[in-house]
Amino acid sequence: MKKQIIIALAFSISAFSFAQKKELKAAEKAIKSSSFSEAKESLKLVQPMLSSLDDKLKSQYYYLNALSLFANGTANNQDIDKAIESIENVNSGFTAEIEQLKTDMLNNFLSKGNDAYEKKDYKIASTYFESAYNVKVSDTVFLYYAAATSVSVQDYDRALILYQKLKDLGYTGIEKEYFATEVESGKEVVLDKNTIDLYVKAKSHINPGARNTESKKPEIVKNIALIYVSKGDDEKALTAMKDARVESPNDINLLLSEANVYYKMGNTEKFKGLLQEATRMDPTNPELQYNLGVIASESGEVDESRSYYLKAIELDPTYVNAYINLSALVLGQEEPIIKEMNGLGSSKKDDLRYDELREKRQNLYKEAVPYLTKALDYDAKNLSAAKTLMNIYSILGETDKYKKIKELVDSIEAE
Repeated sequence: MKKQIIIALAFSISAFSFAQKKELKAAEKAIKSSSFSEAKESLKLVQPMLSSLDDKLKSQYYYLNALSLFANGTANNQDIDKAIESIENVNSGFTAEIEQLKTDMLNNFLSKGNDAYEKKDYKIASTYFESAYNVKVSDTVFLYYAAATSVSVQDYDRALILYQKLKDLGYTGIEKEYFATEVESGKEVVLDKNTIDLYVKAKSHINPGARNTESKKPEIVKNIALIYVSKGDDEKALTAMKDARVESPNDINLLLSEANVYYKMGNTEKFKGLLQEATRMDPTNPELQYNLGVIASESGEVDESRSYYLKAIELDPTYVNAYINLSALVLGQEEPIIKEMNGLGSSKKDDLRYDELREKRQNLYKEAVPYLTKALDYDAKNLSAAKTLMNIYSILGETDKYKKIKELVDSIEAE
């Protein structure tokens, strides 16, 4: 009885195996005629009993499944991912067939990715470049393209994943490039080695050479940091920036990004320290001097703030905001004067003190006038500067100047 059951079971397995082979053959035939939906239906019948197939039949299934999902390049993104996953499960035979399929897929993805890139459809381009990488993981440059194009459409969550993967892989993007100088134009050109050799031999180019391109690792770690900044994840941003600055210690933009994170977190001391470091790296940058002036002003360091603003103007005489902020520093000294004036009595001594304070206040206004005038020289429609100057002339009793500036204010507000 036991022997009969074993024989019956063996017969059942043999019949099942024959049925699966039949479905695989039907799927193969459907694929050859580009009937991919039909092929998928045949393969669905095989899938439930896949675990019982031998390695060769399993590999045949996965190979045919990849073909049907890819559908000669007409597949959607979801099926593309499944097709690539199916390829990875082929482990017995079909070596040449899989290589051909991978080549076809790679060419298809790159062609579509490049077309999308040319049309500035970076979101689609990024998806195809990532698929190209998934087909040929040895070419990490495709993953780099996917990350870079993803940033172009501000898809930062996706870009972060891709850049982090590049970082974990240790991708540098360093390549050897070949160059020579074109005799006719005197300009250096970069071409493949064989072409360079032909041109040099033909004497149309001279001074051939080879060099390594710059590493893209600094760019990658920098972008990771900046993405965290854009996401508002300050702690991770600062951690990533430490890595980035190790890679690019002389990148002033990265240093400023780190400074801005500290400023956003309320750590003005750290912000100020990094700005000072930046000014040592780029002492001719007026914006750095201006920002240091702002921080000093917010900290109540009036003299230090004034020196930074004046330095910014020295570097860029057209720096309107520096002129306006200098006037604000001067006028900021008015408040304690007014407070004291309002607190005085009616005695003769108080009257004398009042006159002294009034003169001191007017001198502040006169000191502020040149800064505001300069601001309007370079930005004639600056409403803030014009209104402040108008009010000063009103208080000083300079009627003609007041009327002239009021006309300017009215014209600006009318626009």
